[in-house]
Amino acid sequence: MILLVTPSERASECAAALHEATGEEVVVAESLARATTLLRAECYLAVVLDEYLLETEPHEAGTTLEHLGTAIPVQVNLAISGMERLVREVRAAMQRRQREEVKARQAAVGRLHSELNGTVTALLLSIELALETPGLPAAANEKLQSVHELVKKLRKQLESAGPTGEAEPVAGP
Repeated sequence: MILLVTPSERASECAAALHEATGEEVVVAESLARATTLLRAECYLAVVLDEYLLETEPHEAGTTLEHLGTAIPVQVNLAISGMERLVREVRAAMQRRQREEVKARQAAVGRLHSELNGTVTALLLSIELALETPGLPAAANEKLQSVHELVKKLRKQLESAGPTGEAEPVAGP
C-alpha cells in the first residue's frame, strides 16, 4: 500500500497513475496531520510526500517522518512533476527498498548459518568426547550415538542449505 500525501487537486489522478504503475493500493492524505494518523494505523510500503507540504509545515513534517516505520519516503514536487516522473520516482524507490531487503535478509541468514555451524561443531565435539568416556553404560552410549547421528544430519542440512538458506532435503541417518 502506498500513502500519497498532497493537498493537490491532482491527487486522485496521481493516485490512479501510481496504482496502475505499481499494482499497489494508494491511499490519499490531504495533510501531514492526516498522514500521521494513517501511518499510526497502517503499514505502508512507500509514502509519497508533496514537497510543498514539507516546506510549508516543517514541524508537522518532522512528526510525519517519525511515523514512517518501514515505509520508504519519496519526496516529489507535484506542482512541477508530471505523472511519468512521479511514477518513475516511486518505482525506483520501491526497487531500492526491495534490493535493500534482499541484502539484509541474505546477511541475516548468513550470520545465522555461521552461528549454527559453530554450535553444531561444538555439539559434535562434546558428543564424541562423551562417547570416549570409559565405563559408559550401554544405554547412555546408545542414546549418545543417536544424538550424534541427529547432529550429523543437522550438519548435512546446514551444508546443503549453504549461507543462502535454500535447503535441500537430506535423507535420514
